[in-house]
Amino acid sequence: MLLKTTNMAKPRPFLKWAGGKNRLIQQYENYFPQTFTTYYEPFLGGGAVFFYLSQQRLPLSAVLSDINQELINVYCCLKNDPEQVILFLSEHQQKHSPEYYYQVRSNSEGSIFQKAARIIYLNKTCFNGLYRENAKGEFNVPLGRYKNPKICDPALLRSVSAALENVYLESRSFQDVVHYAKGSNDFVYFDPPYHPVSSTSNFTAYSRYSFNRAEQVNLRNVFVSLASRGVKVMLSNSDCPFIRELYHGFSIHTVSASRVINSNAKKRGRITEVLITSY
Repeated sequence: MLLKTTNMAKPRPFLKWAGGKNRLIQQYENYFPQTFTTYYEPFLGGGAVFFYLSQQRLPLSAVLSDINQELINVYCCLKNDPEQVILFLSEHQQKHSPEYYYQVRSNSEGSIFQKAARIIYLNKTCFNGLYRENAKGEFNVPLGRYKNPKICDPALLRSVSAALENVYLESRSFQDVVHYAKGSNDFVYFDPPYHPVSSTSNFTAYSRYSFNRAEQVNLRNVFVSLASRGVKVMLSNSDCPFIRELYHGFSIHTVSASRVINSNAKKRGRITEVLITSY
């Protein structure tokens, strides 16, 4: 059942996010389970899969989480009071300039709604929409080269708020999903930082928390634990021998993707990724 949107934009990702799945949804479509009651997404990011499913199922009961507390605050504020976020974001739109960007980047103080608007503003104006923190947890991406960025989109943010109505949001580790998803009525989608396919693509942390080889193994163990209970589990990752071996025995599907973030433009282009399902 499609989400009714009278005078409202359809809900979709409102943040740019490295590794976002917006362009891959059409390839994922046939792999989503036909039936489930509750959807879980422990690496929320831009939420492309959630927003897609929210248009297909009304209402969509979901548990969305991420270790990034700043990110979860944005979602919580939009769910609870989108008008407050829109108000502060409109101010950023009016004041935007290179000097203003760095002033905002260096100041993380304010109410929860001011902090939410700050993250959206920085995301819309920083280089490549990349979220990156230093060891202190401070956002440190430089200003992007945009002539007229669309910083505030009230219609979209209101539609996001409506889509989040039946959603539980929390900042926590992906491993905690084992305490919530229990059986065949649950569907869990994992979209972790991808395992690097080469020494030059070793970017596995969007926050101060790295996601290394050991974490990939921990994630596989969580995947196995959930699958053993009958939970429907789907996971995306890079197409490389390490990941294929980790999930040997499960259904491994190949999808085609675009590499859009690379300092060398010549190295951007088509690559393959894997989509792994327990069902």
